[in-house]
Amino acid sequence: MKRILALVALVPLTACSGTGAVDPVETRAPVPLPASPVFDYQIGGASTPAEDVEVVIRDREAPPAEGRYNVCYVNGFQTQPQELGWWEEERPDLLLRGADGEYVVDGEWDEVLLDISTRDRRAALAEIAAAWMAGCAADGYQAVELDNLDSWVRSDGLLTPGHAESYARLLTGAAHDAGLVAGQKNAAELIERVGGGPAAGFDFAVAEECGRYDECGVYLGAYPDRVLDVEYRARDMPAACGFVEQGVSVVLRDLGVTAPDDPAHVRGTCADFS
Repeated sequence: MKRILALVALVPLTACSGTGAVDPVETRAPVPLPASPVFDYQIGGASTPAEDVEVVIRDREAPPAEGRYNVCYVNGFQTQPQELGWWEEERPDLLLRGADGEYVVDGEWDEVLLDISTRDRRAALAEIAAAWMAGCAADGYQAVELDNLDSWVRSDGLLTPGHAESYARLLTGAAHDAGLVAGQKNAAELIERVGGGPAAGFDFAVAEECGRYDECGVYLGAYPDRVLDVEYRARDMPAACGFVEQGVSVVLRDLGVTAPDDPAHVRGTCADFS
């Protein structure tokens, strides 16, 4: 699980309303992700895509890329750090706490885990996320990437894969209702569980470093021709690119997923490693 925070402050629900309400949008059928597309991962800063890029993934607060198939990034299972104040004020009951009463935090990204341990809390959280996704659809996105599906591994044993699967079904259902296809983010192990992966309603996968961790085949088996892999180390590109002919799309990015005007910016494709 690796992401960079958006460069702009996020509003916890939508830009349309502090209550999470969005203007009604015309119901539409979800448009499938193109098969084996060239894509770019821009969640750390939007920029004009390369001419050959078909699919662009951006943070939900960024506008979609004109003339491309757009995927909206949503942090579905943890808070964004700059949104914690809203959660504490409006829905503190939905934040995961340990036996000591302290928040359970993903220390790498300073994100508090959402409490998906009960049916009522999952339903309340899904209502909030549904408003985000409706906002994505209204803005012109065609799909959503739901991040931190694997939050249970950072929950000190308070959450389980079963909780994640149950909540994922609510999120993917809300995505489809909004006219979006839903992307599984990481958590390859869920694909091997009954109810995981496509059975939870996901339509494609966004994998981080499936070449590095030898997971590309797992995702490919569940989502033929619809696996978007982001590698962060050049030395892992040959392993990932070995799956391109089988239908995996691969891009090399810097860990910060920065915009091109940042000195740390890196973007490469398998053509650079052939």
